[in-house]
Amino acid sequence: MIVRVDDALVVIDKPAGLLSVPGRGADKADCAATRVQAQFADARVVHRLDMATSGLLLMARGAEMQRALSIGFQEREMSKHYEAIVSGLVQYDIGEIDLPLLADWPQRPRQKVDRLLGKPSLTRYRVLHRDPVAGTTRLELHPITGRTHQLRVHLQALGHPIVGDALYAPPDDVGPPMSDQLTPSRLMLHATVLQLRHPTTGLPLTLSSLAPF
Repeated sequence: MIVRVDDALVVIDKPAGLLSVPGRGADKADCAATRVQAQFADARVVHRLDMATSGLLLMARGAEMQRALSIGFQEREMSKHYEAIVSGLVQYDIGEIDLPLLADWPQRPRQKVDRLLGKPSLTRYRVLHRDPVAGTTRLELHPITGRTHQLRVHLQALGHPIVGDALYAPPDDVGPPMSDQLTPSRLMLHATVLQLRHPTTGLPLTLSSLAPF
């Protein structure tokens, strides 16, 4: 679970189905943050992954490091990459999705594209593999902004929802098998690469995690 730990930060590989931070109610107390804090009491949350998303999650060691790393995120000095398996065969090898996003309050926690009131949101993608038999595409995703559910909503808007997405994929894209070996019992989205400048050494740091699907 722990990918890297030092005096400034902790990076873990969060499994799908685990909250990043505690939710409301005693039944949602177990999460990545509390598990890390059981080993490193000074660990503080810097960013979050959706409960259904697996992969690299960054925490800071203490308030000063939390401020430094949070500023890095806000100023886009850090880069995150994901892999996803999406429904359908994506036409172009590379592309970007530039659609403003806004909370869909009547259907929380869903988000939606809103060209009038939405916040600017940009995702770049690259095709890694197309599977004509399964009718799916494996993508590398690079979110330039970090809106809630950004990748999930952007890919739905592109017409290629992420396989296993119970919130945004049509019902027939949530459960059927994609191959003899793989059935989408989870959201097929994994945070694979985290690139940042180390807050104390100033040196570039790249961490990676293979997608488990």
